[in-house]
Amino acid sequence: MTRVAKRWILRTVVTGKRRDIGLGSVRLVTLAEAREEATRMRRLARDGEDPLLARRRSRVGVPTFKEAAEQVHAAHAKTFKNEKHKSQWIASLRVDVFSVFGYMPVDQVQTSDVLRALTPIWTTKAETARRLLQRIKMVFDWARAAGHRSGDNPVEGITRVLPKVKSTAVHHPALPYADVPEFIQALRNIEGSESAKLAFEFLILTAARTSEVVGARWDEIDLDAKTWTVPGERIKAGREHRVPLSPRALELLEHAKAIANNGEFVFAGRTPKAPLSSMVFLMMLRRLERGDITAHGFRSTFRDWAAERTHFSRSVCEAALAHVIKDKTEAAYFRSDLFGQRRALMDSWEKFASSKPASVVSIGA
Repeated sequence: MTRVAKRWILRTVVTGKRRDIGLGSVRLVTLAEAREEATRMRRLARDGEDPLLARRRSRVGVPTFKEAAEQVHAAHAKTFKNEKHKSQWIASLRVDVFSVFGYMPVDQVQTSDVLRALTPIWTTKAETARRLLQRIKMVFDWARAAGHRSGDNPVEGITRVLPKVKSTAVHHPALPYADVPEFIQALRNIEGSESAKLAFEFLILTAARTSEVVGARWDEIDLDAKTWTVPGERIKAGREHRVPLSPRALELLEHAKAIANNGEFVFAGRTPKAPLSSMVFLMMLRRLERGDITAHGFRSTFRDWAAERTHFSRSVCEAALAHVIKDKTEAAYFRSDLFGQRRALMDSWEKFASSKPASVVSIGA
């Protein structure tokens, strides 16, 4: 407790006057009221809270946890990688947290309240619960920095009392690489949006993510240098990624340019000013009756092919997928993006993927 706070409590008990520090006004109270107020202040101090800070918060108004979360969300809105992540951040809190303690003042929420919110989903929706824990912690960190609460963050140490959940890697269903040539032939022949078909084949040949392809803009493409430069804000790793374009990928871009109608997006959606929907590849897979695989799975298909059918190093293959080197020591010394070797790798991948499907003839025939 600060010296000022101690003197304020003592003066309250002895004189029966309470001065609203910082407002310059004095209000007479009864001795019983003064003692009650002094007891409350001692209790706050015993719990590790500054009585003066508590009074300051009561004057300015402490936001509810929901209001605090909305302020944090608004402050970080520009840093989110995409609109989907931006909406998911606050939506997850709205679904699983606000109903439990969202309308409590942010300085009144305790660890037990956080535990009540997380326990029902900790084992059933483990990944969602883990992300929620991070977001709740961020809100409380902000509240403390803004002077709305003091003491430890309520989420500290909470994982020690929650059940241990074994994390498992989520693998996207992928097409065996031997089937890629046949798939691409089928893709070219189905009826549907020409822009969508070009985009899907481009995704396969560049081993890129769906969001990167549907959001591709013409100012990212250098046809002369045969390079697609994806800005860091559209890459999962958060850093710029150069993609070498194979001859067939360049052909796809030429076709896309012919139907783009001067729009900014490489693969136009329903209008030249709008990109394709992120669901477009899923719909095409359903049309091809391939609900057993995903568009993202073609990155795994490419990685399997590179490992089993080529002699390119692991570093080159990982760089082609824009993966971050997890070993910090290795990453500190690894400055090159191996672009030259990656160009040779992607050209080889195109030759394999665009080859004619093998004809299988039974021995009996």
